Amino acid sequence: MRIQFVNPHNTSNMYAAPKFFRFASTISTSLNFKAKGALFPPLNLATLAALTPPEHEVAIDDGCLGPVEATRSAEMVAITAMTAQAPAAYELADQYRARGIPVVLGGIHPSMCPDEAGEHADAVVLGEADRLWPDLIQDFLNGKMKSRYYDPEPVDLAKIALPRRDLLDSNGYVIFNSVQTTRGCPFNCNFCSVTTMSGVKYRFRPAEQVVEELRTLDGRFIYFVDDNIIGNPQRAKALFKAFLPLKLGWASQVTINFARDPDLMRLARASGCYGVFIGFETFSNKSIRDAGKGVNRPDEYLRDIRRIHEAGIKVWGSFIFGFDNDALDVFRETLDFIEQSRMEFAQFSLLTPLPGTALYKQFEDEQRIVLRDWSKYDLGAIVFNHPLLSAERLHFEKNYAWRRFYSIRSIRRRLGMPKTRGDLILWIANLAVTGALKYRWGKEYWTWNGKDSDSVAPTEPRLISRTQPLKVKEAERLVKVASAQN
Repeated sequence: MRIQFVNPHNTSNMYAAPKFFRFASTISTSLNFKAKGALFPPLNLATLAALTPPEHEVAIDDGCLGPVEATRSAEMVAITAMTAQAPAAYELADQYRARGIPVVLGGIHPSMCPDEAGEHADAVVLGEADRLWPDLIQDFLNGKMKSRYYDPEPVDLAKIALPRRDLLDSNGYVIFNSVQTTRGCPFNCNFCSVTTMSGVKYRFRPAEQVVEELRTLDGRFIYFVDDNIIGNPQRAKALFKAFLPLKLGWASQVTINFARDPDLMRLARASGCYGVFIGFETFSNKSIRDAGKGVNRPDEYLRDIRRIHEAGIKVWGSFIFGFDNDALDVFRETLDFIEQSRMEFAQFSLLTPLPGTALYKQFEDEQRIVLRDWSKYDLGAIVFNHPLLSAERLHFEKNYAWRRFYSIRSIRRRLGMPKTRGDLILWIANLAVTGALKYRWGKEYWTWNGKDSDSVAPTEPRLISRTQPLKVKEAERLVKVASAQN
């Protein structure tokens, strides 16, 4: 039997805009630039392919590398989907089913919306599929495939299969060497679906098993795709010690308590940690409390970043605009802080009530969700009514934050003039974002229409024209005017 795995096109602003990821794989090797199609390969599909009994033929189509059409010859198609991918996933599923080919849908969005997904699939897998997949295949062969599959027990990560990377295009990804060492998260932020999908129980693979996988990879730069690689600090220290003989360069996502453990930072750097991705989210203590992210202490952010820098590790911060008490001052305060902290990279997104999260339920109960087009749930659009700011204003300020942070003036202020090869690479990576933003937004530039539909400001900024470019300095001046008027 031939099984076709499909990862639909991902419209997410968060990953499509910052194309400087493509430089990560060259940080420790050369300054060569090579355009790539996607950030990471779909490890979930490569893992399911590894779990497929060997007598079956398997293939992976990744829509992030190019168009995917429902024309493949297969006896079964398995499609994964995050929320922003759902419309594309459903369209492909409908096309395959119209050809008489059974479709299985899985991933975060089908897990959160199984009834909806079931309208487009013969079977829906909820949650982790590792233990379910071989049984599903056998049920299918026996003509007894069920409409839903769910494994209530968390998967033992010591028993997971190594991904079939041989099915993936190694030249198509910015960071092909991506590895997962943990699942779950000890924190339960109200806007995040990680715990709904993988649980709050923090699970990790044995260090020796991770090292064994790392030894199979070509290249020495690794990105660990864990949601929080330091969720268990003692385990993280043991893992980093195991990395020492490998002479890796690596990066991963951590929570801010990383900065409060000097031994953890020291071991991370000694084992090759180049940088860490941290969800700072906001500078509002109230918003942090509302989000349930108690590990974050906004008043200590500057000190925390300084400690990480002193350990020799770069910081890539993630910030969210659109919390209920966000007013106009939040944008300027955020940008001023980031530049003061000398953060190397940052990304900006808009609060999005993803299905399955506590935030989604809250906004549903409050009848505040105004947009149900899942393709817009890409962290770059406002899909709910904000109590203080219009959707246009939030969109403008988010995009302006990208432009200002990656302006020459900001780069010079944050990084200083390059003196070493490493400094030069940081500069190049930052400058690459300017081109990436133009690539993402096309010919759209900031313009004013002098008219406001909801009276937030008489001259509110909007993306309304493709013909009237506005320079960054002029945008800064106009934002000051608008802020004063508000």
